[in-house]
Amino acid sequence: MKFLSHSKIKYSFLIVMAISFGVLSCETKEKEKEKETAQNNVEPKFKWENINLSNNERVDILIAEMTLEEKTSQLLDICPPIERLGIPEYNWWNEALHGVARNGKATVFPQAIAFGATFDEELILEVGTAISDEARAKYNEAIKIDNRSRYAGLTFWSPNVNIFRDPRWGRGQETYGEDPYLTSRIGVSFVKGLQGTDAKYMKAAACAKHYAVHSGPEEFRHEFNAVVNKKDLFETYLPAFKALVTEANVEGVMGAYNRTLGEPCCGSPYLLQDILRDQWGFKGYIVSDCGAISDFHRFHKVTKTAEESAALALKSGTTINCGNVYQVLKSALEQKLITEELIDTRLKESLLTRFKLGMFDPIGTNPYDAITSEVVDSEKHRMLARKVAQKSIVLLKNKNNILPIKKDIRTAYVVGPNAANEEVLLGNYYGLTSSTQTILDGIVNKVSAGTTINYKSGVLPFRANVNPIDWTTGEAGQADVCIAVMGISALLEGEEGEAIASSDKGDRTSIKLPQNQIDFIKKIKSKSNKPLVLVLTGGSPIAIPELHDLVDAILFVWYPGEEGGNAVADVIFGDINPSGKLPITFPKSEDQLPPYIDYNMVGRTYKYMTKEPLYPFGFGLSYTNFEYSNLTISDTYEVTVDITNTGKTEGEEVVQLYISSPLAGKEDPIYDLKSFKREKLAVGETKTITFKLSKETFNQFNQEGKEVLRKGNYTLYIGGSLPSQRSIDLGASKTISKNINF
Repeated sequence: MKFLSHSKIKYSFLIVMAISFGVLSCETKEKEKEKETAQNNVEPKFKWENINLSNNERVDILIAEMTLEEKTSQLLDICPPIERLGIPEYNWWNEALHGVARNGKATVFPQAIAFGATFDEELILEVGTAISDEARAKYNEAIKIDNRSRYAGLTFWSPNVNIFRDPRWGRGQETYGEDPYLTSRIGVSFVKGLQGTDAKYMKAAACAKHYAVHSGPEEFRHEFNAVVNKKDLFETYLPAFKALVTEANVEGVMGAYNRTLGEPCCGSPYLLQDILRDQWGFKGYIVSDCGAISDFHRFHKVTKTAEESAALALKSGTTINCGNVYQVLKSALEQKLITEELIDTRLKESLLTRFKLGMFDPIGTNPYDAITSEVVDSEKHRMLARKVAQKSIVLLKNKNNILPIKKDIRTAYVVGPNAANEEVLLGNYYGLTSSTQTILDGIVNKVSAGTTINYKSGVLPFRANVNPIDWTTGEAGQADVCIAVMGISALLEGEEGEAIASSDKGDRTSIKLPQNQIDFIKKIKSKSNKPLVLVLTGGSPIAIPELHDLVDAILFVWYPGEEGGNAVADVIFGDINPSGKLPITFPKSEDQLPPYIDYNMVGRTYKYMTKEPLYPFGFGLSYTNFEYSNLTISDTYEVTVDITNTGKTEGEEVVQLYISSPLAGKEDPIYDLKSFKREKLAVGETKTITFKLSKETFNQFNQEGKEVLRKGNYTLYIGGSLPSQRSIDLGASKTISKNINF
């Protein structure tokens, strides 16, 4: 008998063990799979749990089993458990404006207004998809630890598709800008990404807010009546909501606090029934803004009691009450203000959403149950956040091509209260991350190790320095370049109660840069002729007419998210060619604006503003140059145009298509954005861009709010900015145009 060596015996033993373990491992996985299948095939305890039935059938069966008290309990944002029926607790209130918000760790994307500045539908679809991946992952983990608290669910009250009609509105940063078409396109992409593509289940439920005609003042939002004519209503305030309902199939709509045309928005049959459900065919749930139904009797004075308010909201179409007024629904029923049949109707609307999300199905039946926590603030999502920030940054001035700065510059000085400030990355309604990159971080990481670089804040954010001793301006003036990071933060603009530095409950009475910052910039420039780059943070227009001619370059970077500092540095030092465009007009001062409380569009936005702005809508420079030529329009309204990169750097351009009607500047907008495309072009490259329009593209709205085609001559413009003289004066490419007659 031949004996094996010790090493061979050991090796043979390991092989046998490995084979055995593999078999056992396969058997274990098979048994787990069988167990899971068995669990899914187990006869449900309650008939409504049967996943082989349609959602409609399941909801009807469930409602039939519920008592009146149980029914009404499920019509508030905080839904208690119904243990006897196996229904767990659920909280409807969740936020995902630019990332999963207020619920711990998540990727913090740039603020929503920056989404608008990208003019990039495909990119925002990616963002919505990333956010919903993180939402599902966090929800899956939360359920494991029985965390069903506020902000931990899947019904997200985003996006905000209100029109940023007045730059003084503190919550304008949550929107995609002042244009209804741009808002529609970005909003549709975001919703599609958030809700997913599965035929049976939603990944997360989006909600279009705040419906409708809502954009400040914050101080009066609980009592204000937005008086608006039918033309402005259907031309400006409603198109984005309509697009989200009819194109993106948005699951939820949130009613606003204010009244519109005399009716509280959460109690308006005209808005909620006639337009939303009947005209647009909306099938989802309607939620009140938080506390809005109590405003009916407390501030709007359209009802006298909580019961009357609850009845008005329920009858008008509001499904979920964020607040506590629906606690009196039973009393309202006893007073014959409503019927139980109506309660059942609203309850079904709300339960259907929860069923679509798969909340009552066995774990494993929903494809999104497999999304794990590894996606949360993942490297992939961080890089996506950086990409969004890069594409949203707007170059407003670049005298003598001072930007980009060479990475091996000899000396550089960074100043400003927002350079090392994490607050300016976040905006409002944000998530949390352990790794934010401030603008100072980004700059320091980008320059050569041999570069002498220094930093001092130098000036307080919103008021004069307490200590009058000033070393900073002199030091900054001696460097080869000074980068001044100024602007505002969500401490100064935002929602009532959140913008704690605002004296106007979140709004801004003045849109100018704080005077102490203006004075500081002037002082630096007075001590040196060295290049001065101004980087501005903010979520709304900041008027800097005193500084535009003074500084050498200006970048508007919004609230750029967790990777914002890196993205800003990418642009400053030339790794990225800036391509963002303004989604809102920057006036020279608030003196150019109509009264804040006036909701008529005359004099507002690029469409109706006749005064020359500081920076026009759609404006944004590049490190290269683009030239447009060969504009054609076919009989089928197919538009083609050639665009050439005539500069020395690869770049992306947002090609914008506007029209003007025969009544432009009279009854109709001066210019009207109808389409846009983002294109990348190599140096010297020419591309032919095609826009497939239709005859309806040229429709305008008459005074009754109806779409009409004007007889006469229309002008079609294509270029990289608003086709205005101010755009050209600031350095934009020349727009080309062509006439078409109807």
